[in-house]
Amino acid sequence: MSIKKKKKDIILIVDDIEINRIILREMLQDDYEIVEAPGGKEALDILFGCEDADLPTAVLLDIMMPEVDGFQVLEKIKSTNTTKNIPVLFITAADSEETESKGLIAGASDYITKPFNHSIVRARVDNHISLARYRHELEQLVTEKTAEVTRTYESTLEVLATIIEYRNLESGAHIRRTMLLTELLIEKMLKKDKFKDALLKENIPSLIKASALHDIGKIGIPDKILLKPGKLDPTEFDIIKTHTTLGNRIIDSILTNLPDSDQYLSYAKEISHYHHERWNGTGYPTGIKGENIPLSARIVSIVDVYDALTSPRCYKDAYTHDISLNIIIDGRGTQFDPDIVDLVVEISDEFRAIEEQHRD
Repeated sequence: MSIKKKKKDIILIVDDIEINRIILREMLQDDYEIVEAPGGKEALDILFGCEDADLPTAVLLDIMMPEVDGFQVLEKIKSTNTTKNIPVLFITAADSEETESKGLIAGASDYITKPFNHSIVRARVDNHISLARYRHELEQLVTEKTAEVTRTYESTLEVLATIIEYRNLESGAHIRRTMLLTELLIEKMLKKDKFKDALLKENIPSLIKASALHDIGKIGIPDKILLKPGKLDPTEFDIIKTHTTLGNRIIDSILTNLPDSDQYLSYAKEISHYHHERWNGTGYPTGIKGENIPLSARIVSIVDVYDALTSPRCYKDAYTHDISLNIIIDGRGTQFDPDIVDLVVEISDEFRAIEEQHRD
């Protein structure tokens, strides 16, 4: 059985003097794959013209070159996420603290001085490549651990949302249907010019998952109101309406304890707060209207109402799909975004299918 050789790290040597490139290549080629560029422009062509897998692990960069000098190349390298972490070792004949300071401030990792000392060149190159590899592995580990933590708290919040549904005498299937209907509607919206550009700027998977938390604020509503079988009186209705602001505060309190902005929770905060606003401004809790209502909330608003209509509640029996759809249509331009209503009508059969397949 043949053993696949580990791919060598790539070093890009940039120097307009060929003999310097030859000397450095001879010093390093036994352990590294060497790529050469005779000037700054050629170096940039190599760096920004190759696949990510073929990017150099380190760059040995001459400072004094015609047309595009080393500082200009370094500035470009540090300006993009793809290349900014590549260690750059300046090649220089100058023994100047001012030059060295300028380079280090600009982002150079180290210096290699001419005439080249073989042991020093090897030691500095080896050390910086080892550091770069360690940094990359550490970043991957942090990314994996962050994703693990994110999955954990997302699952915890979804469980909490399901508990709230059971407390509301509703099956956890409402959460599942809400997410499926939201995903279906977004897929349709992505095919329409009116919504495509706006949605492509969004983190759609996070938005879909966040839809499950739209009623998280109901955890703060008393049972006697939440489970009342009859019509709510005005005072009780005012209390039930506070689940939007309660949900906003709950998610906001979680966000404030996170070191970075979290898109999933940002959507959850947005949706929980605004999913009862109305297109004509008569909704709650803020009374905003039209496209001032966040798109995420406008989407979940229709999905939530449709699922509530087609599902039994403690205060009503389930309506048929056709009756529920007609109620949605009646709310076009008053309660709901008219363009989103039109899309729901177009995919109403798919809505019906999800309700039937995931019925309580």
